[in-house]
Amino acid sequence: MADQSSGSKVPGWVWLFTGAILGAFIMFLMKLSDLQPQSQGARPAQQTGAADSNARSPAKYDFYKMLREAEVPVTAPQNPPAGKVEEKVDYLLQVASFRSSAEAEQVRAELMLLNLNARIEQSVREGTTWYRVMVGPFSNRSQLAKARDTLLSNRHQAMLVTRKRDS
Repeated sequence: MADQSSGSKVPGWVWLFTGAILGAFIMFLMKLSDLQPQSQGARPAQQTGAADSNARSPAKYDFYKMLREAEVPVTAPQNPPAGKVEEKVDYLLQVASFRSSAEAEQVRAELMLLNLNARIEQSVREGTTWYRVMVGPFSNRSQLAKARDTLLSNRHQAMLVTRKRDS
């Protein structure tokens, strides 16, 4: 006796026929989507003109044409008045604020190990002494960004503080 497999085998011509029918159905759907809908009432052939054909076709927008028409000319920014001089500021990052100087000193030591210029500033608010751990000052934003990246990569959040530079 011949060994028969447990699954039923489908002849190849069935798969070919199924694929052909499926392909024909997809082509039918594509042709159907290209057809334009006709109006409800049938119009006589004499009344259809160029104006009516434009009215029947759906409105199509050309994105690039609309973009060109919507262009707005940009004018160059005006120079600031000659009498006004930009204020020079230093950028600082406040990493933490503590009521205990020991906690502030611990965070400052961690930041010093990360090769950051950290210091502690003491301030008194409403009779309470606060110890703020500050990193900086930075004279430009690129140095500030580098320090902020170092802080973030070591799980320290920082708040930006700006101060006028002493001339």
